[in-house]
Amino acid sequence: MHIRLLIIVFLLSCHNRAQAIPTFKEVQQNFLSSDAILTDRNGITIHQLRVNPKERKLAWVKLEDVSPALRMALVASEDKRFYQHGGVDWNAVAGAAWGNLWNKKTRGASTITMQLAGLLEEDLRRKSAARTAGQKITQAVLAQWLERSWRKDQILEAYLNLVAFKGELVGVHALSRVMFDKHPSGLDKIEAAIAVALIRGPNAGVAKVAERACATLKEQALPQFCANLAGQVTQYFARLTAKSDVARTISGPQLAPHLARKLFSTNKDALSIHSTLDASTQQFARDALVRQLSALVDRNIEDGAVLAIDNQSGDVLAWVGSSGALSDANQVDGVQALRQAGSTLKPFLYELAIEKKWLTAASILDDSVVNLPTASGLYIPQNYDKHFKGLVSVRTALGSSLNIPAVRTLVTVTPELFFQRLQQLGFGLRESGDYYGFSLALGSADVSLLALTNAYRTLANQGQFSALRSSDTDPLKLVLTRVMDPAAAFIVSDILSDRAARASTFGLESALSTRIWSAVKTGTSKDMRDNWCIGYSDRYTVGVWVGNASGAPMWDVSGVTGAAPVWQEVMQYLHQHRVAQKGNEKIGETRTAANIAPPGVVTQAIAYEAQLEAPRTEYFLPGTEQSQIAIARPDQIRPVIRYPTAGMLVALDPDIPPERQRIRFAAQGVKQAIWLLDGKASVNTNKANQTALSIDWMPWPGKHL
Repeated sequence: MHIRLLIIVFLLSCHNRAQAIPTFKEVQQNFLSSDAILTDRNGITIHQLRVNPKERKLAWVKLEDVSPALRMALVASEDKRFYQHGGVDWNAVAGAAWGNLWNKKTRGASTITMQLAGLLEEDLRRKSAARTAGQKITQAVLAQWLERSWRKDQILEAYLNLVAFKGELVGVHALSRVMFDKHPSGLDKIEAAIAVALIRGPNAGVAKVAERACATLKEQALPQFCANLAGQVTQYFARLTAKSDVARTISGPQLAPHLARKLFSTNKDALSIHSTLDASTQQFARDALVRQLSALVDRNIEDGAVLAIDNQSGDVLAWVGSSGALSDANQVDGVQALRQAGSTLKPFLYELAIEKKWLTAASILDDSVVNLPTASGLYIPQNYDKHFKGLVSVRTALGSSLNIPAVRTLVTVTPELFFQRLQQLGFGLRESGDYYGFSLALGSADVSLLALTNAYRTLANQGQFSALRSSDTDPLKLVLTRVMDPAAAFIVSDILSDRAARASTFGLESALSTRIWSAVKTGTSKDMRDNWCIGYSDRYTVGVWVGNASGAPMWDVSGVTGAAPVWQEVMQYLHQHRVAQKGNEKIGETRTAANIAPPGVVTQAIAYEAQLEAPRTEYFLPGTEQSQIAIARPDQIRPVIRYPTAGMLVALDPDIPPERQRIRFAAQGVKQAIWLLDGKASVNTNKANQTALSIDWMPWPGKHL
């Protein structure tokens, strides 16, 4: 009576567990790949990223997408009467029992359905020890329940997706991609036989797998395929121990590895993220970069990055972080890596000077030798070509990317004020303006392609700054910040689009020219270690960096020959295949196109004294317009102290008598000026020398102004 009660309780327990078995649809829905999926703005899969390090599972494969050879081999090896029995093959059970009675080695009686029950029920999953008698009975009961609830094809499909093969490989999709380098639909008879041999012994050696595979082939009357099976198994096993080949072990495309890593590291629980990228633009940008770097392979250059942005929405349309196989450091994301900016910061410097009304696009700057005393010594900037153009307008200085006029402009603006503007534009510089000093005008700061391209997008949007969007995990609504004066930003954009303004350095036709309106700037850092080209149209902003992730210098590669051809290709592609805006997105306000003058811009015909530059029509901020541009006379120039510099520390030379030591005060500008030291007009000189532009002062200890 007691035993009968236990049996009833056991059967009720089995019944309740059978009731809890999920449906086929639930198993499909709950199946989690070890890869996360990144889709583009249209829902197209553009990247798969491994996120589960414990097991390798790829996307669920339907039964009709599995090779018929594998389906037949599986049934022949594991369950000959699969299509006849109701979950338990009683003939096989009887045969196994008879074999055990006479101590004969026989194949187990576990059917495919019973094995599936073991995969679905946590308590039945194989651990280190064999299943107990009670577990085997439970497994049989659950298998019969499955047969009544599921169709045969569903049982076979679920089994092939859930069964473990070898090592970390779970499911036929992962096995096919990693071991056989093909989709499950393409497995041949030999590969199918090896696959089912691994089901029975995932940890078996080469000889045992070959033996079992041959037995399966003979079961199907295919003994002729047994020749050299051990050699083929050895070859396939070698792939499992070799360094992972992403193209082989991932079933989907690998278009955006760097953005995928960034997004999934931020959203750790996500297995699917919808990005703002456009698949075709991403692929074109990647291919354009690879083509250009392949053509420059003899110039010691192997790395690069491309970023393309929609001006209005801030959507990132292309994020190419490296040159892929061309690079020895292709895991480094060139979009986010910090590199020296070179001349790419100049537009923001001139915009600030124009905004403050210290300069206009027509103002004259001196492109000649300059020695600037600093607290750490003399700073002597040079132009890229080591030549000087003399007196030039701001338009020419910026368009032709002349270094010395930019440094002179920063002297007026001051490094600290310029630094603050760059921070407003999202650069996140680590040091202060005084740390960089006057070299900040020439891009001595380290910046990312991400921040730099978005800063140019701010110029394109006439001073309106907002963060970028790379996926649906970013806020949909843009937070707009007015950083620049719209009129000043427009004037700088007009200069950057002016072919004539850049002709003295780049010529009228170069890789900076496009068939549509565009504003563009190049930059090359010290020793040709970094090469940039950033520019925008009325709709898109594109940034390109090329160089070496190691920091090694390139050989004779400038912005116009390195990064610019890629920029030109991508920009023209975008306008030929205009990316559609998402219909449900709303921008905070309507923005004016970069090439349309905002209210307040004054147009004025100008002429230069002594025909310094050709007459033209120029843009001005209200109140700064001029029709005649003349060179200032010395008595019109405000005096400026050139030496000593602010914060300079001076030490006396112990080898020279103190009374013979002097510090020279030097100024520039009108001669009618008076030197003041610590608020007093007396500077240890006679009155005749006191108004001179340079005087010598005998120093004494202390802090002086």
